[in-house]
Amino acid sequence: MPLLVACSAVALLAWLGVLLAPTQAHRTRERLDADSDVADDLSAVTVLIPARDEADVIGRTVAALAAQGRGLDVLVIDDQSTDNTAEVAATAGAGAALALRVVVGESLPGGWAGKLWALEQGLATVDRPFVLLLDADIELSPRMLPTLLHAAEQRRASLVSIMAELHCTTFWEQLLAPAFVFFFKLLYPFAWSNDPSRRTAAAAGGCMLLRTSALREIGGFEAIRGALIDDCTLAAKLKRNRQPIWLGVSRSVRSLRVYSELGDFWSMVSRSAFTQLRYSWLLLLLTTALLLVVLLSPLVAVSVAPFAGAWGLVALGALAWLAMSAAYWPVVSFYRLPAAWALSLPVAAALFLAMTWSSAFGYWRGTRARWKNRSYV
Repeated sequence: MPLLVACSAVALLAWLGVLLAPTQAHRTRERLDADSDVADDLSAVTVLIPARDEADVIGRTVAALAAQGRGLDVLVIDDQSTDNTAEVAATAGAGAALALRVVVGESLPGGWAGKLWALEQGLATVDRPFVLLLDADIELSPRMLPTLLHAAEQRRASLVSIMAELHCTTFWEQLLAPAFVFFFKLLYPFAWSNDPSRRTAAAAGGCMLLRTSALREIGGFEAIRGALIDDCTLAAKLKRNRQPIWLGVSRSVRSLRVYSELGDFWSMVSRSAFTQLRYSWLLLLLTTALLLVVLLSPLVAVSVAPFAGAWGLVALGALAWLAMSAAYWPVVSFYRLPAAWALSLPVAAALFLAMTWSSAFGYWRGTRARWKNRSYV
């Protein structure tokens, strides 16, 4: 019981710290939604869409680009798909009267991550000042791209990226998608990432608008060719090169990817979780200890202490759990879930911890990551 008291007290202090910190990392203050009043001239932008086996979603992604503005150039790089991704993209582009080209990507060379190799091939054809890197499962609301362009010009940013609103309909999505966003925001406080004086650098790879000159100045995608967490690696490269970056959230950028089963989400997280810890077993153990103390001990205290009549511990654990839920609430609200759903964070944390250990064991067996039927060793 004394250990549980100490852990619950630490958890309460930690969550009060999150709630009171100047960065307000738990909130959704850094937000950018589509603005219909901005100019819709997109003749300065080329969209690059790397696509591998995305026939189910890429049609909607391409069709949404037709509602962005005038003069847009779109290039889909078919990354050795085994389905009819290229045909679906071309049909959608023709149906939307969009200036769209589809190229078949070359075989993946050694040392490259698949997405980055596809983007590198696309970048070789770009002759416009801005390039939008858009995942094949990301749907933009009308006029969102002009809004991104306006934000980049207004902030003089070399990178403006948006963390897409994840699909959040199934039980597993409602349990894990908001928690995934919440933990990312705590790990990379957006206010720090957007501050040129801070070293923190983060981006969301599904939707990133870049100045082409800044991208080429750092060596293009070849400079990060083996990165499995390519978005944050790219952001760090740009920031080290004194290029301003900005990251926010939006309801105007939506992921079409459905995670109907726990295994779907598990595969997505475990492919890069241990990479995030730099393949360090020490960091894995420290992360495990942190999650056990800060996220799980309040739940254990509330569940176990009543059997010992330790009502003071119950109160302490309940306060820590409520503070945790209060910190989680802004993201839960963003995803339009009931307030009570914020209480589920410890359960989500336990699952994410299991996914991280699964990622570590995969690395121990000789595979850094596996995604889209490719293994990286």
